[in-house]
Amino acid sequence: MFNSNALLAAIIIAGVSYSVIAKKLTVAAALTGGVVAYLVFTGAGFTGIAMMTSFFILGSAATSWQQNKKQAFATAEEHKSGRTTGQVLANAGVPAIIGILVLFYPRHSHLFTLMMAAGFASATADTLSSELGTVYGTRFFNVITLKPDQRGLDGVISVEGSLIGIAGSCVIALIYGIGFGWDLNLIWIIIAGTAGNLSDSVLGALLERKNIIGNNAVNFLNTFIAAFVALLFYFI
Repeated sequence: MFNSNALLAAIIIAGVSYSVIAKKLTVAAALTGGVVAYLVFTGAGFTGIAMMTSFFILGSAATSWQQNKKQAFATAEEHKSGRTTGQVLANAGVPAIIGILVLFYPRHSHLFTLMMAAGFASATADTLSSELGTVYGTRFFNVITLKPDQRGLDGVISVEGSLIGIAGSCVIALIYGIGFGWDLNLIWIIIAGTAGNLSDSVLGALLERKNIIGNNAVNFLNTFIAAFVALLFYFI
């Protein structure tokens, strides 16, 4: 007989173990990720876990891809033993909070799962566009002034990176569609994820570059903005 709790436990244990052994996350961050995964599951079931896992796998792969080309533009995003607890919460904190909201307001679960997907779409888009855009981008612009700017700086974007980010949002939207059905929400997720990714660049240019807020705050805010955009679309 299928036991969803046992499967969930196995997935979380495997994920925590792999993250620590492969040094993708610190021990504390991996344990935090396990708690976040449980909260995401309470809100969106295994579809939520699939979205979170896809973000983690794609993000880790993009971060590791052609690191030698990114050395000159690196900003010490990762700890030697992996990403930290703060980085986990910055990227997946909003989906975790939404998972908690489902527990208290189950009648609105359809809205909350849409918002959760938008948050993961933004996190995925941001990571892929930043990591792969640095590698494959040809011309780089300041998102505010649209003038040429230095590759790798906060608030700097490229056409290639932006398109890769949109592709990342599409991946999360497809997973949402498989789990919850193929409807207009898929378009909203892609748009919300792209809006969140764009907001990350704007916040980076206006605030992070001036050391007003840090990268973790920017990442948390971009997922929050994406979730809020999805909320607005829901009532259209």
